[in-house]
Amino acid sequence: MSLRRRDVEQWMRHRRLPEDLRRQVREAERYNWAATRGVNEERLLENLPEDLQRGIHRHLFNFVQKVRIFSLMDEPILDSICERLRQKIYIKGSKILLPNGLVEKMVFIVRGKMESCGEDGNKVTLCEGDVCGEELLSWCLEHSSVNKDAKKLRILGQRLVSNRMVCCVTNVEAFTLRAVDIEEVTSLFSRFLRNPRVQGAIRYESPYWRGLAARRIQVAWRYRKKRLSRMDTAYQWPHYSMRW
Repeated sequence: MSLRRRDVEQWMRHRRLPEDLRRQVREAERYNWAATRGVNEERLLENLPEDLQRGIHRHLFNFVQKVRIFSLMDEPILDSICERLRQKIYIKGSKILLPNGLVEKMVFIVRGKMESCGEDGNKVTLCEGDVCGEELLSWCLEHSSVNKDAKKLRILGQRLVSNRMVCCVTNVEAFTLRAVDIEEVTSLFSRFLRNPRVQGAIRYESPYWRGLAARRIQVAWRYRKKRLSRMDTAYQWPHYSMRW
């Protein structure tokens, strides 16, 4: 840890980082060391036999079954997802999603807390077992087309744009699943992921989808009130005319 700290300090001096950035780098390094003890797990696992890698992945990522969508999945799908998960450390104040920014990954929280703030100002706390960026999975399924060989899916059009702010309330230990990996998983297991039960699980647990549903309900309710008001006015007008 001392050697690592010395190397980081030398690198920051060489790059002439301002003191504010240096403070954040030091905090991220401390938390990263506490979470991994300085071991590069990806490099360690890639030299092991494949069956041993799968067993270790299942042990390391058993938290994913706390997420409702993954509790519905079979082992082959879970293994495929776990192989693509990457460990990530975020420090307090880090911004995971920005309004009008691209949604490029799903983040599975292992330890710590995040806060999601939608366009309407409603705030939702995310903690262990919650997912951030879950709308990317549904978006990949909805904006894809089957190639001629019927084996792969190709994403069309632009990337998904976020409509909320998600930032870390505390230091957060998490695993991420990149958009490219999600596209590959959806191509392999599209039939399962398009299942209405799975889609319902995604949207029921998602702050993004709950917020979207609430806004649509509010719009529909306002439209209905205006329509009823116009109908009442139209019904009352002939009676006033007859009295006159």
